[in-house]
This record gives sequence, C-alpha cells and structure tokens, in this order.
Amino acid sequence: MEKKISILGVPMDLGQSRRGVDMGPSAIRYAGIVERLQRLGYTVQDLGNIAISEEKNNTSSEQNLNNLHAIVKTNEALASKVDEIVKNNEFPLVFGGDHSISIGTLAGISQNYQNLGVIWYDAHGDLNVPETSPSGNIHGMPLASSMGFGHELLTNIAGFAPKVKPENVVMIGVRDLDQGEKVLIKKLGLKVYSMHEIDRLGMARVIEETIEYLKDKDGVHLSLDLDALDPTECPGVGTPVIGGVTYRESHLAMEMLAESNLITSAEFVEVNPILDEKNKTADVAATLMGSLFGEKILEPSGKKVII
Repeated sequence: MEKKISILGVPMDLGQSRRGVDMGPSAIRYAGIVERLQRLGYTVQDLGNIAISEEKNNTSSEQNLNNLHAIVKTNEALASKVDEIVKNNEFPLVFGGDHSISIGTLAGISQNYQNLGVIWYDAHGDLNVPETSPSGNIHGMPLASSMGFGHELLTNIAGFAPKVKPENVVMIGVRDLDQGEKVLIKKLGLKVYSMHEIDRLGMARVIEETIEYLKDKDGVHLSLDLDALDPTECPGVGTPVIGGVTYRESHLAMEMLAESNLITSAEFVEVNPILDEKNKTADVAATLMGSLFGEKILEPSGKKVII
C-alpha cells in the first residue's frame, strides 16, 4: 500500500431515510483513526469533508430516486477529489456517510485503472435500480450504478460508464437482497459470498478465494459498510440485519487483505452515531482500518504492539 494516506469525509445522509449518518466521518475521526494510522508509520493527511449539496427532495414518482440531483452533485465533487488523490500517488481513504457515496468514490478511482477490482463488504447487495427499488433510496443502488445499471445521471458520474466490470466484483457478507437484486446477480454471474458461504467455508477461505480471484487486477477497492457486521457488534447503522459477520471474522478479513497488498483504495460507510452505543460502531471501523493497514497483535519479532 501507499505510505501516504489521504482521508476524505463525505457527511451525506441523502441516500437513505434515517438521519444521523452524516455525522459518521466525525465519529470515525473521534475514534482516533488518524493517530492509529500514524503509529503504523503512515503519513496521514486529513483533507476534511466534501461539501454536501442542499438540493434535496427533487424526486418524482416516475424516477423513484430520492434526492437524485443533490446526490449527483456531491458525488461529482467527490469523484474529482478522489481522482486527484490517486494521481498524487496517495491512498484514498473515504469516510461516509451513506453508501451512495461509493458512486463518487469509484468514479474517481476507476479513472486511474484499466481493470479495477472491487470488494463489496456489505449485508446488502446495493444492486437496485429505480424500477426495482422498494424505497427509492439511492444508498441501495451504488454497486448497480457503478457497473452501469440505473439512471444515467448516476451511471455517468465523471462522464463515463461503467466504472467497474461485473466480473471484477466480489461481494462478501450478503444476507438481505431484494428480488430485483437477486435477478441481477444471476444475470451478471456476480461472485457472491453470502453468510451461508462464510458459515460453511469460514472467513479465511473466503478471503483466500477473493485474493486469488482479484490478484491480477491493477487495483482493488474495498467498500466496507459497517452493517456487514452483526448488529451486536455494530449497532450504529441505519439498516441492521441480524446474523452478520463477527468482529473477529472481519479483523481476519482485513488482516489477510493487508498481507495480500492488493488494496489500493478503501471507504468505510454507514456509521450512524445517533443509533450507536458510546461510539462503538465508529470504534470498530477504526480498528478494522488498523488491521487493513497492517496493525497486528504481535510484531514478527514477537514484540507486542501497544495500541
């Protein structure tokens, strides 16, 4: 991984219906992530937050896209900034905000890779399009949009589509899919590790297979929604689903990804402090980032790492 990390917050809650996730970036910062990464030897630059468009509630019943234009404007600005970070040879680390921000993150990153891989670590598929979405909430559409499916204003962020090829996507932790998402998964042949596969195979094998599947890509982006973890581990999320990935399984996944040296960009989303317990979910996010960037219980010499 690049030794220079640029942190970018996107305090947006327009992609879903439960308020509070706009405070996610602040909660993650409060959990001490900058200091944690610096202790690991990284040069960390916190670039602050992307300004959020205030052009809200411009949906129509025909579009079924809540706050479409505000989300598009915010993601256009995010894409431009992420592209700049990558071109500066820095690692983009994005804090959400709801998961609709990944439309902009991927738009910025994918301009710099020919064959970008994506790991979607999430309880949900985020594969809806306006015609299949039960709610019209765009945080349920970013992966579909990034693969070129959905409204053209979302698919064409930064002026091109698609951002990622379906065959370059691995989904991990899935356990709550709408019917339209199931149809699209089957149609595209997406590689999905639902909780069923994680339970049967174990997280170690899931990540081993993921690394093998993506090892030839010229970059790999990790998009981690904290609702991938069980609500007992991460209560501060807007759309909790019981029966999720454990805290320890998630750390193992991040540790193995760190050892693979595949990850070239990452985002952590859907931390909602209003729904949280004493910043527990943001603390989990920060510790998972520590593992992703090489933090270990023991140094190779056997010396204990003091956290």
